[in-house]
Amino acid sequence: MAAEKHGEAQSAVMDENKEKKPEEGLGLEILQIIKDSQQQHGLRHGDYQRYRGYCSRRLRRLRKTLGFKMGNRHKFTGKKVTVEMLSDSRYLLLVLMEAERAWSYAMQLKQEANTEPRKRFHLLSRLRKAAKHGEELERLCESPRVDAKTKLEAQAYTSYLTGMLWFELQEWKAAMEAFNKCKTIYEKLASAFTEEQAVLYHQRVEEISPNIRYCAYNIGDQNAINDLMQMRLSAGGGGGMIAEKLEALITQTRAKQAATMSEVEWRGRTVPVKIDKVRIFLLGLADNEAAIAQAANEDTKERLYETLLSECRDSIQAVREEIKADSQRERAMDMDTGKVSNLQYLHSYLTYLKLWTVVKRNESMAQALHAKLKEPQPDENKRGPRPQDLIRLYDIILQSLAELSVLQGLEEDHSFQKEVALKTLVYKAYRCFFIAQSYVLVKKWSEALVLYERVLKYAREVQSQSRNLKNSLKDLPDVQELISEVNAEKYSLQAAAILDTEDVCETPLQSQVKDGKPLCERLETFSIDASLVGKQPNLVQFPPEFQPIPCKPLFFDLALNHVAFPPLDDKVEQKGKGGLTGYIKGIFGFGS
Repeated sequence: MAAEKHGEAQSAVMDENKEKKPEEGLGLEILQIIKDSQQQHGLRHGDYQRYRGYCSRRLRRLRKTLGFKMGNRHKFTGKKVTVEMLSDSRYLLLVLMEAERAWSYAMQLKQEANTEPRKRFHLLSRLRKAAKHGEELERLCESPRVDAKTKLEAQAYTSYLTGMLWFELQEWKAAMEAFNKCKTIYEKLASAFTEEQAVLYHQRVEEISPNIRYCAYNIGDQNAINDLMQMRLSAGGGGGMIAEKLEALITQTRAKQAATMSEVEWRGRTVPVKIDKVRIFLLGLADNEAAIAQAANEDTKERLYETLLSECRDSIQAVREEIKADSQRERAMDMDTGKVSNLQYLHSYLTYLKLWTVVKRNESMAQALHAKLKEPQPDENKRGPRPQDLIRLYDIILQSLAELSVLQGLEEDHSFQKEVALKTLVYKAYRCFFIAQSYVLVKKWSEALVLYERVLKYAREVQSQSRNLKNSLKDLPDVQELISEVNAEKYSLQAAAILDTEDVCETPLQSQVKDGKPLCERLETFSIDASLVGKQPNLVQFPPEFQPIPCKPLFFDLALNHVAFPPLDDKVEQKGKGGLTGYIKGIFGFGS
């Protein structure tokens, strides 16, 4: 509580700094002050009660500082701020905080009115009070002592509160006029200042745009429904008051189209649909799935999944009540055909949709967490996602698939059972993969390696069984990517296990080297050997043992002894032929 009050004191000092006193008159940054106060005191989490308490304490401090007392401890004396009092911009802030207090109380009552409808009357009273204070602020700002910017902001703020009041009263035309006036003023203010200062005004324009389109639709503009459907895909979905109105509008639009829908076909059987709530849900199923596929971010996708699941649960409850109200003959199993009744089959179909939506939602969350696991964490002290978080998601997926396999009316549908079994194998593989990663974090290398082998076993089973069920793998994660990731993780694990010499003593004995073989003789088998990272690693046997090798053969040329050479007598020169005469002729060249 002390820390909260200290924070309020700091924010009060900051707001007072925003209350400027230029030469031309008093000034008050109305939108900046209320936005900062709302974000710092509860509205970031939708806690209107906390913000209302802050406004009350702020009012008390302002009145005490300005000497603006409302009587004494024994008697209350009503007192209003007048134009003559405007010597300090804090008098304007006093009226602004009164309007904010009434508005926050109205929003708090709106949250509580979902379970207690009588509080709606008090809600309207508080909104009228807020609008009245807004008008008083606008009247005070008309004084020549106040600068032009503050006058415009006061007019826009009053138009916003008035529009909220008419919106809640379903006076669509008056609400639209007020919101349009507020939007026009903020757009002009945004164009008159720098880009940094204009951001706040643009945000307020985006906040009230869904309200304007909703009012236009209720007045009679049918084109506005398309804009509203696109806003549903935005991160905030309109936010606050407009979000509930938008969901009600979509339901109302589908109800008009549901009159033409009379039956639904699933797994070769056509079932009549007579319950209006179920018709509306089935009619909007394709739109909901398309909206989820087009969602811009994970928060929007999660919100749309929750909306779809809520509508599905309501439809299932309506079918259950119809089954209870039905006769014993309709409820019982048809002994002639051996099929369940149409209502029970419709119940199985809706249950299938609910369970499969749960599977897809958890798979989407798991993929987002898996992507964050791969990203480096900027802050080591801040807790990031862990593999244990994904294990829980896959547990829920496997539980939903187990419920799918026992749906009434599908026990004899062998193709359906095979599809569920195949999907179960896929998600078992992913669950086992993240269990292995959780063991890697605690350096249990042997357990992680065994689990990685189990993942590969599941993945190979999926690949072998998917030949006849290729269509069933369209909506499932790709196991081939998982196999590649597991193979990469296995090598990383083996390297980490070898390098981690501190915890070798805690490693199970069966994974350690017992026979003392060098590394070159056991390259195909992973085992933990502490000597590999020591000063004398056992890589090869040195010196190597002597091994017998064949010697170089000796060759003897025995064939030469049996070779008969040809005679060379005709080529041998005769001795003594020619004598001295021939010798002289040879010298002088006479004989040539």
